[in-house]
Amino acid sequence: MKILVAGATGQTGRRIVQELVEKGMDVRALVRDEAKAKEILPPSVEVVMGDVLKPTTLDNALKDCEVVICATGAAPSWDITAFYKVDFEGSKNLINCAKKADIDKFIFVTSLCVSKFFHPLNLFGLVLFWKKQAEKYLINSGLNYTIVRPGGLKNEDNLYPLVVKGADTLEEGSIPRRKVAQVCVEVISRPQTDGKILEIVAQEDAPSQDWDQLLAV
Repeated sequence: MKILVAGATGQTGRRIVQELVEKGMDVRALVRDEAKAKEILPPSVEVVMGDVLKPTTLDNALKDCEVVICATGAAPSWDITAFYKVDFEGSKNLINCAKKADIDKFIFVTSLCVSKFFHPLNLFGLVLFWKKQAEKYLINSGLNYTIVRPGGLKNEDNLYPLVVKGADTLEEGSIPRRKVAQVCVEVISRPQTDGKILEIVAQEDAPSQDWDQLLAV
């Protein structure tokens, strides 16, 4: 099974790549900066140049892949249209090309609270709004999907247990990016997550559960 990771050099994407490699999976990384990718990603990873804003670059990246994990996202900038372009239009482009390539499963990392229009994060270029529109596009695309909505992302790992809930259930909380990566890897082979939205955080006082329990949402 070959898995394409979009946004592979981002803080979350690189952790997804690392988890996949540790599981012995065949990984292809979609990147815009080849030199950066080769510096930070494991040497076994196949690096392919492409840009979700340029659909013609995506067909080759998707060739022979069965699963796509999309961890793209616009970086904060003075460009107030960046989230519209990357988080919505870029995601749409990748979804369209994945459908054309007959991808078996599309795993999409978005964010907690995307359904809350009057959220403070929407003051900055409507980031949550555009992620929500991309979710809707994926749901209506006909692709098999799992949407992963993490809470506030932390670079540092911790031992707090995971909490996994259904759509529009959690409103606050944080999670290490490594745990987000682990969830993305686990849902690949779990059909019970097909067509589901998973909201995830890590909580110190949450009960410890195995993956079957966690993902039975």
